[in-house]
Amino acid sequence: MTSLDEWRAGSDSFEWRGASIFCRTAGTGEPLLLVHGFPTASWDWAAVWPQLAAQHRVLALDMIGFGLSAKPRRFDYSIMAQADLFEAFLARERVTRYRVLAHDYGNSVAQELLARDRGAIVSVCFLNGGLFPEAHRALPMQRLLASPLGPLVARFASCKTFAASMRRIWGTHPLPDAELRTMWELASRDGGLALMPKLLGYMAERRRHRARWVGALVEAKVPRRLIDGLVDPVSGAYLVARYRELVREPDVVELPDVGHYPQVEAPDEVAAAALAFFAG
Repeated sequence: MTSLDEWRAGSDSFEWRGASIFCRTAGTGEPLLLVHGFPTASWDWAAVWPQLAAQHRVLALDMIGFGLSAKPRRFDYSIMAQADLFEAFLARERVTRYRVLAHDYGNSVAQELLARDRGAIVSVCFLNGGLFPEAHRALPMQRLLASPLGPLVARFASCKTFAASMRRIWGTHPLPDAELRTMWELASRDGGLALMPKLLGYMAERRRHRARWVGALVEAKVPRRLIDGLVDPVSGAYLVARYRELVREPDVVELPDVGHYPQVEAPDEVAAAALAFFAG
């Protein structure tokens, strides 16, 4: 396991809309943009980072409001804003054509990037996440945090309640305590818990922008692959079934004993499936 200190050691930062953004790049070759999920950060990619960086120039950041990036209270958190941030990051890195590997919340960001695309995106690989609002089954804690009670619920969140939610979405292999503590640190640091109700506005955004985002996925001219942990109660087998219904000639890799975090739970399988796809 890569510690958070080790992850920081190879990092950089830049300023965007007055906020400090944590970012990381490595490798050479064709650019590969990694887009993390909620409620963690780019550290989620640590276990697959070496394999990906051996074949690609990999680029990742912690989205605003997440992980080691700034978490301003007065910011209009939205998928649209996060897509703006990634476009600024790509411009900073002088990337004009790239591939995408996205997870969870990051799937919606990738769908928005697809909706905006004018030939820069080469291909997209999705992991578990709410590609289709109707196939997303939010956890009870997520629904509470996204409700009017969200600010109150966030005040009483703890590592214990966080751990309980994370273990509910994990696969058959136990979630190591060290990884759980790192995830909790990333989610809770710098007032992150208080922001969770705002960040969870993405669930309503997915419903509001369904036509745009699902349309961008279904009608995309670039190759797409879904790598999915099937035992995930949030976006596992339900997501795969819906993907097969809506996407023409669906390219799906199923991971039978894996939950919501395939890149953490089964890094070798995810890296192999993603790299084989990107090489095609």
